[in-house]
Formats: sequence, structure tokens, C-alpha cells
Amino acid sequence: MKIAIGSTTSESKIRATESVCARAFPHATVIPVPVMSVVPAQPTNDTETIRGAFHRAREAQRLADADLGVGIEGGVHQDRWGVWMCAWVAAVDRNGREGLSCGVRFRLPEWMASRALQGEELGTIVDTLLGHGNAHEEFGAIGFLTRGLLDRQAALEQAVAAALIPFLSERDADV
Repeated sequence: MKIAIGSTTSESKIRATESVCARAFPHATVIPVPVMSVVPAQPTNDTETIRGAFHRAREAQRLADADLGVGIEGGVHQDRWGVWMCAWVAAVDRNGREGLSCGVRFRLPEWMASRALQGEELGTIVDTLLGHGNAHEEFGAIGFLTRGLLDRQAALEQAVAAALIPFLSERDADV
């Protein structure tokens, strides 16, 4: 089985997908595939973020002629309770079946939320605050805000696993 992830630059997205797929499909190979984004660098609503995740999944599956494509897109969403960060994960197979999941969703502090709503990427904010150019990959906003109680890869793994539900059900799975 060949699984394509629509990312070649995000090590945490690739590692999260590899980790979950190794447990779900032990004989599968995960292949990172470069996919151009169709949404802004910092999506500012769920609709935009979900569209980006599905685009990445479909393009990765198509370009790699894979059995399954996975797309991960992080974004923020504002409602009356605040501004929330969430990574959406889409999974698609060659038969058109789809899975979708939102990972750990957490409210951003106002100082971070206002910058994200202006289009600044959360990763850039975290990198700047920690003075480390790759902090967003190692810890992510979730790792920074929880002081390491949860890191980006762990949060992404939950979302990847939940997006695979349609492909794990014995009744539905034919991948």
C-alpha cells in the first residue's frame, strides 16, 4: 500500500503520518509529495483550512498514484468565544472515499490571536518567541503554549488517526 502525504517541508506532519500509518497499515509506505497550497499561509477560518487539507490530500494521492492521500492544514477560526487553532486532516482514496478530522482545538491567547488573524503564521510567531528557526516544527504553538505538555507531532497524530476512520472500518475498508 502506498500512502502519499501532501507535504515535503513539514517534518512534524510527515512524522505524524508515518507514525500513525505504521500502526494502522504496517506494510504501507508513506511518501512525502510536494503540493502547492491553495489557501493563504495562515488560513483564518475552518472552511478555508478544510479546503486546503482536502486539496493537499487529493493532489498527493493523484501525483503519487497512491492508494491513499493525506493532507494536513493548520489554521485559525474565530467565534464568539475567541480565536481557535486547529489542524485539519483529510484523507482520500482513489475511489473517492474521504476522511476528515480536526485535531486538538485550542483557544489562542489574545496577543497571538490578533497576529494570526492579520495573516502572520503561528509557526513564525513561535520561532520568533523562542529564537529558534525550527521551533514551530519541534513544539508548535501547542507545545509553546502548554510548556511542552503536548507537542505538535502528538497533536497531529491524533488528527491523522481520526481522519483514517473510514479506511479502518472493516465494513468500509477496501484500500
